[in-house]
Amino acid sequence: MSRIIRVGSRDSTLAVAQTMILVDKMKHHNPDIEFKLVTMKTTGDKILDRNLYDIGGKGLFVKELDHALLDGHVDIVIHSLKDLPMEIDKNLPLIGFSKRKDPRDAMILKSEMESFSTGCIGTSSKRRIIQLKRLYPSAIFKGIRGNVQTRLKKLENGSYDATILAMAGLLRLGMQKCVFRIFSTDEVIPAAGQGILAVQGRKGEDYSFVECINCDNSFYAAVAERSFVRNLGGSCSSPVAAYATVVSDEIKVKGFYFNEEIGNYTTGVKTGKKKDAIKIGEELALELRCRL
Repeated sequence: MSRIIRVGSRDSTLAVAQTMILVDKMKHHNPDIEFKLVTMKTTGDKILDRNLYDIGGKGLFVKELDHALLDGHVDIVIHSLKDLPMEIDKNLPLIGFSKRKDPRDAMILKSEMESFSTGCIGTSSKRRIIQLKRLYPSAIFKGIRGNVQTRLKKLENGSYDATILAMAGLLRLGMQKCVFRIFSTDEVIPAAGQGILAVQGRKGEDYSFVECINCDNSFYAAVAERSFVRNLGGSCSSPVAAYATVVSDEIKVKGFYFNEEIGNYTTGVKTGKKKDAIKIGEELALELRCRL
């Protein structure tokens, strides 16, 4: 009798598509295991009329999945790493990090528009708003929430001229043709973990079947970026961003920090050995905090 692994996922089109990318790879490398998809709608998916900061933060996107994992209703959960809180339950460790897809942010325009220099940009991300104001100083910003399809419907039916989405998600949905502009990681530093899929499991169990999806460079980039954000007290609503690249044994971490008390931001870069990724993220966070 084959082993059955129940894989938890949010029920959005993007979440399921991303989950199945990793499930298909695990199936290929583990033909003796049967993988079953278990989807659920999280609290964060249900409340679309308020900012995450006002209703509890990123934890609202994982609460139901955490409970399902702890209760044994599912055996693993697959997340977009950027959607995970910085503090993870020690009983639910992250056990896998996928190869990173395009980490950049992208702009999509309302269908009747052919270019954008000013107008209303739909985004609820303080990180994006602060950085985009440098590129579009006369633009106005209005909150928008929901999955990719919901946001695109709001773009067409609402008072928005453009919206900003993660390029990785658009690529995984095959929607790259609708992109008007992709912002470089110098123009808009991405959210920590953007483009990486993370696998979460229960402490002490055998997850050797996940090894086939693991990417060494993604692991080091992820821990450096999350270390940077964690040491600045960052949450989903915090205007903090980090992006790390790994070449051979070296890692380069780029960080963005906004001090809300004084209304100013700074950016910086720190390099070092990838084995010191956590320390490098921490040191860069300290340097940027001291500047402001």
